[in-house]
Amino acid sequence: MKILSKIYTAIIFVFLYAPIVVLIVFSFNESKSRSVWKGFSLKWYENLFNDEMIISALLTSLEVAVLAAVFSTIIGTAAAVGLKSMNKRLRSAMLTLNNIPMVNPDIVTGISMMLLFVAIFSATGLMHPGFVTLVTAHITFCIPYVILSVLPKLNQMNPSIYEAAQDLGCPPLRAFMKVVLPEIMPGIITGMMMAFTLSLDDFVISYFTSGSTAQTLPMVIYSMTKRRLSPKVNALSAIMFLIVLVLLIAVNIRQIRAAAIKRKKTAVE
Repeated sequence: MKILSKIYTAIIFVFLYAPIVVLIVFSFNESKSRSVWKGFSLKWYENLFNDEMIISALLTSLEVAVLAAVFSTIIGTAAAVGLKSMNKRLRSAMLTLNNIPMVNPDIVTGISMMLLFVAIFSATGLMHPGFVTLVTAHITFCIPYVILSVLPKLNQMNPSIYEAAQDLGCPPLRAFMKVVLPEIMPGIITGMMMAFTLSLDDFVISYFTSGSTAQTLPMVIYSMTKRRLSPKVNALSAIMFLIVLVLLIAVNIRQIRAAAIKRKKTAVE
């Protein structure tokens, strides 16, 4: 049974990552063909970096993703701390509300946000569809994921540590920064990375909330699919995959080292 389970797991991973491997391989193909290998070449990467439209959309996507990750992490962490302090019944109700945006179809979220921004603009002249509304929408749908990443770390933490810091004369805010924050930092980093990835990947909500002035990378790629798709997209996808892979490896190494240091301190004590 163990051998069968390992084979089954291996097949699943092959099924998941084989398309990505094919994409990366054909990003180096000399030809535009997506099925016939004509030789090794870096020309699609060169064409990619010379394409101003794609580079501009990539920079916009990165700006939106970074802003959405930072602000949603701050808000989501504060919300998770607030949820932790609630009583069980109220916390359960609030978590149910938090889960609704996650299971809600993106098209419903996108249209509802578009209508909200249009109503605000009509009434006040603010929130004109564009970069600001795009960032606001991304922050909004990323917050629930950050909350669900931080809350388990808060549940795992011993609350007596925070109380002990205050008993020793540490002000509440300083006790939170010096005691609670380091304990929940893995959850915060995970939530931030998830928010960054979700924001970078989003198309539907961006389509309805960006207006005509802010074009993200998924929107530009979608517009390119209306004609023959250029292998430049393969090159771009390969670069983005490798960047995310490097970030994940770096975070995992950091968490492993932090856990090892914590174990050593515990053993010494």
